Amino acid sequence: MDLQVEVVDEVVTVRASRNAFNAQRKDSFIRELASEGFIPESNLWRSLTGGRGIKWIIDRSWMGFDEMAAAYNRRIGIGTFSGMLLGTALMMALLFGGYLGNFRVLSAPAPAAQHASATSGAASLPSNQG
Repeated sequence: MDLQVEVVDEVVTVRASRNAFNAQRKDSFIRELASEGFIPESNLWRSLTGGRGIKWIIDRSWMGFDEMAAAYNRRIGIGTFSGMLLGTALMMALLFGGYLGNFRVLSAPAPAAQHASATSGAASLPSNQG
């Protein structure tokens, strides 16, 4: 989260990119700013008692937006996704096409008892020769 603190005539404005501070964290942040000397000490007591000396604004417009960086990131993301999709399709074609080994899905072989009787056929019949 990005923060910007402005002090104009004893009025402190804190601009945040997101609303991620609860009341306790806001008071702790203001105490820290006052102890470091970034804001006047009078604002410390205003914040703890709910005074009007400190304004919290949730706004992203002060951060700016770089169109070139967004376009570059979009190109990189689309290129990465396209490459991964093409690579996956190629690996699947090679794998299931049999070019990387015998990975084809074959039907299950017949059980051994049925297989033996089917292949020996007449040889397993009892003979009536005497």
